[in-house]
Amino acid sequence: MTLLCGDCRDLMPAHGPYDLIVADPPYGETSLSWDRRITGWLPLAAQALTPTGSLWVFGSLRSFMATSGDFRAAALRHAQEIVWEKQNGSVFHADRFRRVHELVVQFYPTSVRWQSVYNAVATTDDARARVVRRKQRPPHTGAIPSSTYRSLDGGPRLARSVQRFRNAHGRAIHPTEKP
Repeated sequence: MTLLCGDCRDLMPAHGPYDLIVADPPYGETSLSWDRRITGWLPLAAQALTPTGSLWVFGSLRSFMATSGDFRAAALRHAQEIVWEKQNGSVFHADRFRRVHELVVQFYPTSVRWQSVYNAVATTDDARARVVRRKQRPPHTGAIPSSTYRSLDGGPRLARSVQRFRNAHGRAIHPTEKP
């Protein structure tokens, strides 16, 4: 793995293509000087991805809603998202809830099918093995023929879309480092 430091608009075109780009752009939600939306990086990121590459972007719902047209214009499609639940929240506005989470959203090129990008979903081994029991199909499955199926509780399970991570305060290399 190579970590590049500098302005991504200069570095991405010169060093691609990439299977993965992880970006944490300013959200553009406050009047702070460092929190200004950066223009022009999304088309460069899309061009720098391999055909089956992924772009994971940190942000807030407000920032993604404000830039959703930019993702479409860059020919990037939403795949999935993770909610990162933080140990401590941030309070930039005292008239809103304390924000204790960030979204991390995966995008991929619209020119390929999800099956070309998709990799095995992450699993965790934190479920406790219990009993095997027979269950009826839940009513919300609709027209799927009724039958019973076996479900094993415990063992590997799909990773949750809400992830909790402790902050890196005191051991981080950069003051805004993600855990």
